[in-house]
Amino acid sequence: MLITTKYNNLVTKEAFGNRIKQFILRLIRFLDCLPNETTSRVIKDQLMRSGSSIGANYFESKAASSKNDFVNFFFYSLKSANESKFWLEILIDLNKGDIKEARALLQELIEISNIFGSSILTLKGRK
Repeated sequence: MLITTKYNNLVTKEAFGNRIKQFILRLIRFLDCLPNETTSRVIKDQLMRSGSSIGANYFESKAASSKNDFVNFFFYSLKSANESKFWLEILIDLNKGDIKEARALLQELIEISNIFGSSILTLKGRK
């Protein structure tokens, strides 16, 4: 299956899945380097949950029992991506961790979110 983006690019599910997986691995490496103090630990936990949820829901969509179920998994992934963007922005504003890497992760999340959003609209026939 192909995933259509609003930029009219076609991305294979496999390529998109690999992109998400690489994002999560990069996120984990980033989180492992955050300082070990209260604020960072709390945000790290939240960001780990929301960031990994993007991939978990995307990969779960492969076993969807219906088109609506499939769209719902994409929607959950999008919501998790939006939450992850929030936490990364907080880390950037607090100047925690490698800010250059945090900004790169944020940019990747924006792109991943755009693909999910566009795909959801396409699947619902609202493009």
